[in-house]
Amino acid sequence: MKTTAIVLAGGQGKRMGAGTAKQYLDLCGKPVIWYALDTFENSFIDEIVLVCPAGGEEYCRKEIVEKYGFKKVSAIVPGGRERYDSVRNGLDAAEKCDYVFIHDGARPFVSQYVLERCLHYVKKYRAAVAAVRAKDTVKLENGDGFIEQSPDRARVWLMQTPQVFEYEMIRDCYEKLIRDEKRLEEAGVRVTDDTMVAKMYADVDAKLVESSYDNLKITEPGDLVLASAILDSGRDREKKGFSSCS
Repeated sequence: MKTTAIVLAGGQGKRMGAGTAKQYLDLCGKPVIWYALDTFENSFIDEIVLVCPAGGEEYCRKEIVEKYGFKKVSAIVPGGRERYDSVRNGLDAAEKCDYVFIHDGARPFVSQYVLERCLHYVKKYRAAVAAVRAKDTVKLENGDGFIEQSPDRARVWLMQTPQVFEYEMIRDCYEKLIRDEKRLEEAGVRVTDDTMVAKMYADVDAKLVESSYDNLKITEPGDLVLASAILDSGRDREKKGFSSCS
C-alpha cells in the first residue's frame, strides 16, 4: 500500500494583508508551511507533492524543502487559477498510489492521530475527511440578508483537511471536473472542496473523521495570533483534546 500527501500552498493569502504569501509567514520561528510538511514527513505517508504559487517552485525547493531537509517531497508543482486546478496538478504529479491525502498547507496543526483515523476510514469508505462539529447555531440566509433556514446544529460539521480518497477514484473525478469546468462556471456551480468532487462524479460520500478545533486554517491576521498561542501553550500536538472516533 502506498500513500501520498498533496500539500496545497499555492494561494496568495490576500486577506492576510501581508506582502508575503501566508504559507511563508513566520510562525514561532518556522514558515507556516513547515508544520504540515513536518507532520507528513514524520508519518506513514510515503511521498509528498508540494503545490506552490506558479513561478515559486525554485524558492520552495531551496527555502523550504532543502533548507529544512524534507526527504519525502518527490515533486514541487505550480498551482492553478482555482483550488481545483491546483489539486489536479498535484494529482498529476503524484506517482501511482493507493490513497491520497489532500491538505491545505495553511493548516499547520494536522495531527498524526487524524492522519491515522482518516487512513482507517478511507480503506472502508473510499473517502474520509477531517472535520469538527459546529459550536455555534448556523443560519442560512435567503440571499437578501434575512434568515431562511435554521439547520439542526447537531448535524452541522465544519470541513477541514486532510480530505482523503482512493487515488484512482479521485483522479478520475478531477479529470471529469476539468472537462466540465466551463459548463459548471456558466451554471454558477462553485466547487469548494474535494468531497464535492467525489460526490459529483463518483457518488461517493466521505466519512466524517472528528478532528480538533486547533486544526485551523490561517487566513486572516488573527489566525496567525491564535496559531502562535496554540504553540506557546506547550500542548502536546498528539494529546490535545481529540474526541474518540467510532
